[in-house]
Amino acid sequence: MIDDRPALARGSGQHVLVVGGPELAELLSTTLELAGYRTAVAATGAEALTRAAEHRYDLVLLDTTLPDVPGLGRRPLPPATHRPPVLFLTACDALDSLLPELGPGEKDYVTQPFRVAEVLARMQVLLRGAGPVRRHEGGPRYRDLVLDDTLCQARRGTLALDLTPAEYRLLRHLLVHADRVLSKEQIGRYVWGDSRGDSRGDNAIEQLVSRLRRKVDRDAPALIHTRRGFGYWLGRSDVDGSATGP
Repeated sequence: MIDDRPALARGSGQHVLVVGGPELAELLSTTLELAGYRTAVAATGAEALTRAAEHRYDLVLLDTTLPDVPGLGRRPLPPATHRPPVLFLTACDALDSLLPELGPGEKDYVTQPFRVAEVLARMQVLLRGAGPVRRHEGGPRYRDLVLDDTLCQARRGTLALDLTPAEYRLLRHLLVHADRVLSKEQIGRYVWGDSRGDSRGDNAIEQLVSRLRRKVDRDAPALIHTRRGFGYWLGRSDVDGSATGP
């Protein structure tokens, strides 16, 4: 019997720091080791900062429900400390208060309870920094579109974009998956943290994309496109000839 399910994203020996309680840390560290990563574990935010100051990690998985994690970013690391990408593991009802906590760098999140396949996929995106999306000190960028994750701000060329939190999350999700079509379900799950991804309906997502498109593409060549029947993508219009408007 042929198994046609897509293979899980795998690592190639990258060193990952897992920050969480005993059960979560054991689950993730075991899974990641089997998937080709090397892992270390920290049980508290304070321990994570100590480890990050002593060792160079390629990525951090951080459980934001730990009691000492809020305010973690106010405990500065030494200036020379490497700041790896961070994947936050957060509760749905904490999304509005989720802030980058470990300084500049790539950041993303998954909501709990999570699927291991989603964690592995998000890790791979953070680690590879592939395609036209490049890292800079504050966050990712695509051509003249730049995001600053430390301030949750975006600009297109010299123009600052006045984005709502939902618009910023949508733009970031489209940007780190540049030149790839994302379904409405994928967008809804990422932007609003709903496990089903469609609780607010297609119309809410269409309106959100439309508002974001007006801001991002107002005075420059269009970057946000619709693939009718499939979803939305960010990139150059010549990547896919089927790009259309809202």
